Amino acid sequence: MPSYRSALPQLGGQLFLTDVGLETSLIFYDGIALPCFAAFPLLDSEEGRRRLTTYFQPFLRLARERGAGFILDTVTWRANADWGARLGYDAVALDRINRQAVAYAVELARDSAGQQPPIVVNGIIGPRGEAYRPDTLMTADEAAQYHAAQIASFAAQGVDMVSALTLAYVEEAIGIARAARAHGLPVGLSFTVETDGRLPSGETLRAAIEAVDIATEAAPAYYMINCAHPRHFAGVLSGEGAWLRRIRGLRANASTKSHDELDVATAIDAGDPPALAAEYRALCARLPWLNVLGGCCGTDYRHVAAIAAACG
Repeated sequence: MPSYRSALPQLGGQLFLTDVGLETSLIFYDGIALPCFAAFPLLDSEEGRRRLTTYFQPFLRLARERGAGFILDTVTWRANADWGARLGYDAVALDRINRQAVAYAVELARDSAGQQPPIVVNGIIGPRGEAYRPDTLMTADEAAQYHAAQIASFAAQGVDMVSALTLAYVEEAIGIARAARAHGLPVGLSFTVETDGRLPSGETLRAAIEAVDIATEAAPAYYMINCAHPRHFAGVLSGEGAWLRRIRGLRANASTKSHDELDVATAIDAGDPPALAAEYRALCARLPWLNVLGGCCGTDYRHVAAIAAACG
């Protein structure tokens, strides 16, 4: 397998696809129980790994058929100290499972190689607390120290890059960027926004990106938006400014509902895949450098296939 750590291929402008909202997909579409919304314990059983492979393979096949690259995420959004402790994983066990997640992704990428365009193995970091309502606010230094352990496990196992998804406030993003740089890894940062286009902490998307870039000397390779519907953020992606060109990826929710509404939902809201793809196409026309495209909560293979057809 080639290593892309020193030169991420998605920075060249080719279309790259991702998967969708892994945890919501496994729970609502596949009927798999995930305590604490954590997928990483599935790696500890043969049946769990089989279910993960069944989940990822259609997306890898779609990318190959479309001639698109693929960002292959590790299943580690909850594999940090706080969430790990709730699931009985101490520091040693978390180091093992994070390394195992990278090894699993590398094996899956190798099995999908051949004529497949680039597959980038991406170590996934989640927020320390709740994604929509962060209950533990850290300083940038505290965030760097907190997330360093997971990033170190990824780096040691040979991951290509790391990405932090569903970030809700600036200081945690700064800390993750600093920790990734300290371990020699490129990093993508993905913010979530509320229905008004602002982070849950209240900052505008522009202010958040500019603050992280100033604090880290523009360390992130790029930024993304995830876990919100395009109608929640399309209105703020306008005008001029270098900050807009820093956004390279979209992983939107299928539903137009707010985070509060989704939190109490007992059934999946799959929305309308062609309509979501049309909204992606409109954003890509406005911001033609967007090239890392996938889904988040409520989306499945149908949505990514429609997005690939609309934006490929």
